Amino acid sequence: MLRFFKGSIGFTLVCLALAVAYGWWLTGSASATLALVWIVTVLSILEISLSFDNAVVNATVLAEMDDVWQRRFLTWGMVIAVFGMRIVFPLAIVAIAAGIGPVEALKLSLNEPARYEAIVSGAHVGIAGFGGAFLAMVGLSFFFDGEKEVHWIRWIEEKLSLVSNVKAAEIGLLMVGLYLVSLLLLDATEAHTFIVSGMLGIVAFIAVEAIGTILEMREEAQKAAGAMVRSGLGGFLYLNVLDASFSFDGVIGAFALSNNMVIIALGLSIGAMFVRSMTIMLVKRGTLAEYRYLEHGAFWAIIALGGIMLASARFHIPESVTGLIGAALIGLSLWWSIRHRRRHPDTGAD
Repeated sequence: MLRFFKGSIGFTLVCLALAVAYGWWLTGSASATLALVWIVTVLSILEISLSFDNAVVNATVLAEMDDVWQRRFLTWGMVIAVFGMRIVFPLAIVAIAAGIGPVEALKLSLNEPARYEAIVSGAHVGIAGFGGAFLAMVGLSFFFDGEKEVHWIRWIEEKLSLVSNVKAAEIGLLMVGLYLVSLLLLDATEAHTFIVSGMLGIVAFIAVEAIGTILEMREEAQKAAGAMVRSGLGGFLYLNVLDASFSFDGVIGAFALSNNMVIIALGLSIGAMFVRSMTIMLVKRGTLAEYRYLEHGAFWAIIALGGIMLASARFHIPESVTGLIGAALIGLSLWWSIRHRRRHPDTGAD
């Protein structure tokens, strides 16, 4: 197992060394530096605990990709996750919201962290709408599948599978949810932002699915012509958009511990690296095939996270609650899988 996490452990040591150097440069105090390193450690643990369901879902897509694209997800995808979502994304929010350039936004994050935090937090309604809608679509599309034969929570999943015969049923259900949440928002401008952001989240999901479908059709055509094709570009794009949606709440929630951009980026980046290592481990060890309902638990956790993100536009929901719900669903699905294997040892995971 350790071999899957060698890169993450090395990356963690580098980030902690950077945290020590930055803390000493910033404060000149050993105790203050240790406090900053502790915050980085806590942030990384929170990111890992909140994102295990992300690793399971990533593994379901990554399992169908070849080794080359798996390595690209772990390398290029890591660059996107760290620099794109943990650094560039918050800076872009500040630049757009404050009407300033990217350089000014960077200076603001370093010199006026309190104001930087306020601007990022002020964009939470739009982020909640987009990220919540995208994640909800990911989860619902798994269960609104008429060809799905294995069901965990049978009395719900079988009905959702039947309803999938109605075209775009999941989109209609989500649109109703977006409208109901928007009615709870006290400010009309925020309600409009929430609805538009949610619609863009749905469009983003459809766009990523369309790109994947087009690439798959192209590959099938090339295979029919005798060409050997093992491209995972569609899955790669899908995984990175999914990872971005998962990281929204983590980036916003990190401000509860610190408003320093460097500290937040270091802590969340460590967590992101471990999530990727867990994803690779799940794929290489065939864990999803071994545990029958683990995938179901992860997608229920995604639906729960999407719902919590949507609700957070109006209500404050602690990150600990989000993490506990996700962990509970995955834990229950794992236990249910083990129980099924014991009762049906000859059927395996089929």
